[in-house]
Amino acid sequence: MKRGGFCIVLLFVLVIFSIPCLAAEKTYRIEVLQVTAIEPFKNAYNGFVKELEKNGIVKGQNLTINRTIIDFDVEKSGLWKKIGLLLRIRSEASRIAAEKPDLVLTIGTPATKYGKDKIIAAGIPVVFTAVAIPTAAGCKSVTEAGPGFTGATLWMDMNGVVKIMRLAFPKAKSIGVIHSEDDNAVAQVEELKKSAPSAGFTVLSRQIDKNAHITSVAQELNKQIDLSVIPLDTYYAMRNNEASKELRDLNTTMKIPGVVLAYVKVPGGVLYIGSDFANIGALSGRHAAKILKEGVKPETLPVMRQEDLGIMVDTKEMKALGVELPMGILQLAKSVE
Repeated sequence: MKRGGFCIVLLFVLVIFSIPCLAAEKTYRIEVLQVTAIEPFKNAYNGFVKELEKNGIVKGQNLTINRTIIDFDVEKSGLWKKIGLLLRIRSEASRIAAEKPDLVLTIGTPATKYGKDKIIAAGIPVVFTAVAIPTAAGCKSVTEAGPGFTGATLWMDMNGVVKIMRLAFPKAKSIGVIHSEDDNAVAQVEELKKSAPSAGFTVLSRQIDKNAHITSVAQELNKQIDLSVIPLDTYYAMRNNEASKELRDLNTTMKIPGVVLAYVKVPGGVLYIGSDFANIGALSGRHAAKILKEGVKPETLPVMRQEDLGIMVDTKEMKALGVELPMGILQLAKSVE
């Protein structure tokens, strides 16, 4: 064989044998975008990273993550503040699109709703997590996202929720819920009203301004109800859980149990029903691993959710109210402590 021919063959062999090595040495780049640094979002992020590790994508080894957290004061969220937030999300989305990472994780509804389009348009797959209502974030339905993105949602079937509430409080007939204009809260209350009659409940709701105190509204509503429900609403987290604490004090006085429609401890809850943020993050991580390692198109992956709802109970609140929950609930539930 001539020297030139031998060199060509040798080069071909070296290239062929180097391909697996190149694949093994691949380092993935992920950008993370979220609004506000809250503990549930941290749990979702950690769940996402841990799931990637299970799939051989390990931060510090073959994975680099750049996480952007946009600060936003919910208590001062007037019109201009909201416009400013929208512009900041879109600005970060433009930056991320220019960086060309392998994948983007959006945490929460605002980051997903307002950030995904520019990123998807740049040909970058988007996976979301900790989104309460998928359609509010731009998804086609609770199970289908759309072109270029997918993720995991906190959404829960309200029919299952009211069945759990019926099991926990067999004698209760009426539910009272106070909520703000928060998109997630409004959607939850609408679904609760649709599902409650199937379990023998009636629902009375009141909408309140985010800057208003809850006591006067709750005093009037509590005269007509057996259960007090706290929806997934930023109003209850504002001012160091002020509304939650005020409602707890009133509910304790009037001996009305509180039910929280979230798997996050809130002052005054006796029973908690919802999805675990860490688990939802892990479900998003499972999708991300398929996209990164197998080249799966995001739109072919369904929006995932926690099928079996998490249940927690607060025994201290039970004692304060003199409430006894059925053994069936106690066996299924974890302690909020």
